[in-house]
Amino acid sequence: MKKVLFIFALIFTASISAQEIKWMSMEDALTAQAKNPKKIFVDMYTNWCGPCKLLDRNTFSNADVANYINKHYYAVKFNAEGNDVVNYQNNTFTNAKYDPAKANRRNSQHAFATHMGIQAYPTVLFLDEEGNLINRVKSYKTPQQLELYLKLFGTDKWKELTTQESFDAYFAAFKPQFKG
Repeated sequence: MKKVLFIFALIFTASISAQEIKWMSMEDALTAQAKNPKKIFVDMYTNWCGPCKLLDRNTFSNADVANYINKHYYAVKFNAEGNDVVNYQNNTFTNAKYDPAKANRRNSQHAFATHMGIQAYPTVLFLDEEGNLINRVKSYKTPQQLELYLKLFGTDKWKELTTQESFDAYFAAFKPQFKG
């Protein structure tokens, strides 16, 4: 009985201490950014994308990833084939060919995703404190793989890496600290 209670306590404590990313809409992130400048992290996903679901389950649920994103970024989860209206840099973006009957299947790409250069899912975007695109990172990443980019863009280290060689050196020297 004590063993069962102990295991229950461990599971209960782990679920309480688990940190979740504080996702918001693109509109809310831009509004928050105007009041309190902070970088924006955008997860461009689709409902049908298997690697997107793995990213949610394995990477975005990681406490180290969630804590880092919540501290250094406004986090946006954007359905790149959805029907949201986005006002970004004096432009309004919609998905004119959106078909509600295909909500959980392949649909037309949202104009905002096209504008941001999205060609594969998942892709995460890093925007600076003024909402300008810093860079995009394609495909599934483990917590440790994503950590490299979160810290590279979150700390502005990327501004120092002006050549492929300097990025390669950064990449080779990077020691992940996030737990798996």
